[in-house]
Amino acid sequence: MTTDVTGAPCWLSLMARDLHAAQEFYGAVLGWTFRPTGLGQGFSVAVLDGVPVAGIGAVAADFAVPVAWTTYFAVDDADAAVARIRESGGTVGIGPVAFPPGGRAALATDLEGASFGVWEGRVLSDWRVGDGETPAWLELHTRNSFDAALFYGRVLEWADERNPNGCEVSYEQDQVVLRHEGQVVARLNSGPAESGSPSPQLRPRWRVHFAVPDRRTAKAAVLRHGGTIVADDPAPGSGEQHLTVRDPEGGLFTLDRAIDLSPRPPSGETQDV
Repeated sequence: MTTDVTGAPCWLSLMARDLHAAQEFYGAVLGWTFRPTGLGQGFSVAVLDGVPVAGIGAVAADFAVPVAWTTYFAVDDADAAVARIRESGGTVGIGPVAFPPGGRAALATDLEGASFGVWEGRVLSDWRVGDGETPAWLELHTRNSFDAALFYGRVLEWADERNPNGCEVSYEQDQVVLRHEGQVVARLNSGPAESGSPSPQLRPRWRVHFAVPDRRTAKAAVLRHGGTIVADDPAPGSGEQHLTVRDPEGGLFTLDRAIDLSPRPPSGETQDV
């Protein structure tokens, strides 16, 4: 455990309604096993090859929110982060709320309605997007990635000279790219997005991608265990297909083969945001 990270994605959690049903589905599709937490019977940690991957909590009904995957970003002070969210035009829905042992979290939405969380406290030192068993890829689907980067940059203190453990942000090939210690941890992509769209996949949101050894096998497992296929499209910037699916309770996520998140040669000059 460490606190030597600020502004970067630090954890991923599914807000579900039925913990047992979620465990059955994600265990079948992604090969996860589960272990209890100190937060009670309604929470568990997903594990793959002995490595913690994500959290699942049967809290969607309690908080009156949709079933969804939520990306959490590490902050030094949850109260200060919540204040910055409000000052920057975002909306705070829940928190900060205390979680044992010593953590504090808040849930919010950005200017276009994409949900995210902030976390103050200790984080897993070996949990990083694109490493090992953790999520393969995180991307923000939004109308204007540059404006979104300004919002998140203020809220999460990206590229702040007073924050030596912060993230580096650059604008590359029409994407905003977020790096921590030189490694890509997220991308912000502009595209057609409608806050009030009846289709959840078209709304601004943080997309979570999980790597699977074989997409065809994973697709069959999704359908066999009550999930649905939302889209089967080419992944941006690669020849690979990615498969966006909905779990039985409606949670959206994407399945890919391993994606190379190393820096790509820019077509023009790289601009700092």
